[in-house]
Amino acid sequence: MAQEHTTDALKQQLRSAFDEMIQSFQEARDAIDNPALYPPPANERNLAEGYRYLLGFMLSGIERTLADPLYPRFRRAIQTTNRATIDNADAVYLMAEIDGNHSYRVRGKAADTRHWRGETPADGITAPQYVIFELSSGYAGDSGKLSEMQPGTRINTSTLDSSELLVADDGSFDILIAPEKPANYSGNFMLSKRTSRDVEHVGRYLTCRELFHDWANQDVMDLEILRIGCENEVKPPLSAREAAEHLREVGRIARNQVHFWNAFNAITLETYGQVPGGISEKMGMDRPFMPVNDMNPPNALGLATGGGQSSNIYAGGTYLLDDSEALIIETKTVVEPAFIGFHLANLWGESLDFESYPSNINGHLMESDPDGYRRWVVCHRDPGIANWVSTTGLPHGYTSMRWTYPTPPPKEHWPTLKVEKVAFEDIRKKLPHARTVSEQERADQRLIRHRHVQRRYRQY
Repeated sequence: MAQEHTTDALKQQLRSAFDEMIQSFQEARDAIDNPALYPPPANERNLAEGYRYLLGFMLSGIERTLADPLYPRFRRAIQTTNRATIDNADAVYLMAEIDGNHSYRVRGKAADTRHWRGETPADGITAPQYVIFELSSGYAGDSGKLSEMQPGTRINTSTLDSSELLVADDGSFDILIAPEKPANYSGNFMLSKRTSRDVEHVGRYLTCRELFHDWANQDVMDLEILRIGCENEVKPPLSAREAAEHLREVGRIARNQVHFWNAFNAITLETYGQVPGGISEKMGMDRPFMPVNDMNPPNALGLATGGGQSSNIYAGGTYLLDDSEALIIETKTVVEPAFIGFHLANLWGESLDFESYPSNINGHLMESDPDGYRRWVVCHRDPGIANWVSTTGLPHGYTSMRWTYPTPPPKEHWPTLKVEKVAFEDIRKKLPHARTVSEQERADQRLIRHRHVQRRYRQY
């Protein structure tokens, strides 16, 4: 009888936790169409994509919650089914949850790493592939409140990129992650505990970004991560208490992430206009940080402003175009970056479909002009020339540029950036050197995209 009573209590405990998860999903749903929660303007496409966006955070919430930091594994933190945070369409985002009080070993192998060491790349590899590991003490957006952006709330306890990574001749490498570096250790190392502003931070989220230039040839690395000593311990079975906590956590993540990023886009990035005391005012700008049909000056963002790759210089804005208009984006790099990419996103921060459309073009996929500038053309229709970035028919969205520098250049040598709105019919006048691209070439480019995206996000 006592066993039956206990079982009934466990059933009720789990049902209650499930109901709390559903309630959190409903609160997340409210951020899709409640103006008080800063969603994009309501129209059919924004609403439809908003619900897809919500499903993506539900998916990532499940995957994150079911991860075990004592038995971690790399998984895709962002994929085609849960794009968010104005993600880089040229990147694969991998993540493994860890507990920085323990030690771990990462083992990896890349198809070709000679360009990391300044050597001649392999045949068929015509552009460098940049890789960076970052170990963070927190996950942007989990609180659901912008107050988490206060300096020192979360930090990177360590970073390691391909400019510093020690690799063997066959492209293999390993990385030790630990709270302290062992005496006389000379291999790849990442610190998992660090004090900042008198607060001890413990690394919880190990991320790996791989940035792809050459979509036809480059592929993801092989990676594994194991806690040192895990082979001597047996993982205990799941308890009812833990299962209930998982259910609540899945809902909490989905709810808080949607609420945080809506507020971040509207208030911090000033997507829909200047905010009193906002970032544009602090930077002495007379326009929103994300200006319409323009982009903010190149700047270094990081954990204090919602996240971002620590070795990137960023610029962003929004486009708002009708069928007769286009933007010409122009940049020149005094110091050539390890990676350069330009792409579009919807107002939820999802990168636009980069499998069926050229909604992003990086430095390898584009063609430079004779004067040394790189120029992209953003418009709804195919102008029939190289470097066309498709809006996929979305009238209003984000523009985003990334320049990756393992060693930041002096600010006077940062990239230049210019945006000009032109009539669609004047594109060729503005870009007289642009090469004509046939329909067959566009089809060939789409096939490369389809194949690369399948390889990048394969689940086997």
